[in-house]
Amino acid sequence: MENTLMIRFCICALMLMMCASLAQAATGFRQITLDSQGNRPLNVAFWYPTAATGVLEDVGENPAFYGESVLRNATPRPGQHPLVLLSHGYGGSWRNLNWLAHALTVQGYIVAAPNHPGTTTENRDPATARKLWLRPDDISRVLDRLLADEHLAGKVDPLRIAAIGHSLGGWTVMELIGARFSSNRFVQDCQNHAQLSDCQLIETLGISNTNTASLLNAQLGSPHIKAAISLDLGLARGFTPDSLARISVPVLVLSAEQDSVELPASLESGYLAQYLPPQQTPFSRISGATHFSFMQRCKPHAAELIEQSSPGDGIICQDQGSRSRADIHQELIARITHFLSAALNRPADEMHSASAR
Repeated sequence: MENTLMIRFCICALMLMMCASLAQAATGFRQITLDSQGNRPLNVAFWYPTAATGVLEDVGENPAFYGESVLRNATPRPGQHPLVLLSHGYGGSWRNLNWLAHALTVQGYIVAAPNHPGTTTENRDPATARKLWLRPDDISRVLDRLLADEHLAGKVDPLRIAAIGHSLGGWTVMELIGARFSSNRFVQDCQNHAQLSDCQLIETLGISNTNTASLLNAQLGSPHIKAAISLDLGLARGFTPDSLARISVPVLVLSAEQDSVELPASLESGYLAQYLPPQQTPFSRISGATHFSFMQRCKPHAAELIEQSSPGDGIICQDQGSRSRADIHQELIARITHFLSAALNRPADEMHSASAR
């Protein structure tokens, strides 16, 4: 009980700190195409602390979704900063976690997010989508670039690097910290769960392709990642229990409040929590959250607008009960910030100093 009360107190304190500092801390923003002439160019977004001033613009804004105010191409703030790498879900983009990236930058983090070719809004090429094993490599490529070029988004503290992923992005970051996927295990499991949305992606993502199974089942991890956060992930049941049990870095597992028919939290996030080392794996279901509550905030009438162009996808803007997505995001930000500060050994006074600049 005392531990629970302490965690709630810390979350409340962090939320107050962040609200007080939002007007004081600027967020720099930059976009590049990594390896534009290569076989797999990456459109990458970076958010980072900056001391620069200038005209703010909203990035990630469109008729359906709110954006975040940033200073485009501002000079990064001097000094080392912890890094958070983001991975979006199937069919998504860096814009989906724009809200989280902005909030973390206020707390002094550098944040980077690539659009994964083949599984992003910008690129649904079927042949590329079937190269699922390249998703973790996308994140590693972005990390390598940041470590080599501090002028891009600031100097990265190499001992304080974390990864956060939503949905298929959750699968991606789990791969980065040592989870091993078994194509056969997942295909066999789907024989009993054919109605689940991730099981319906077996062919789309190339999971059943025996010619590439060795690539997908290989070790795809990065030793640089010191902590990971899974946001209502998918494909979890393909991870081998023994590989999950051997993961040595802290993992925060957050899921929707209730099981959905197509992506039940108990069979995905619950599966992770069952096999990951319990002493380093806090697991919470977020009150009022659906699978899509982890995405950006919808504008009024966004659901109707989305339905007009893509029937059935208006569900993206639906949350549970009377709780707003903005309120859900504030809880997520507080929980994530609290976890990262402990997992990356980041003192509270350092976080306050970063946000108050």
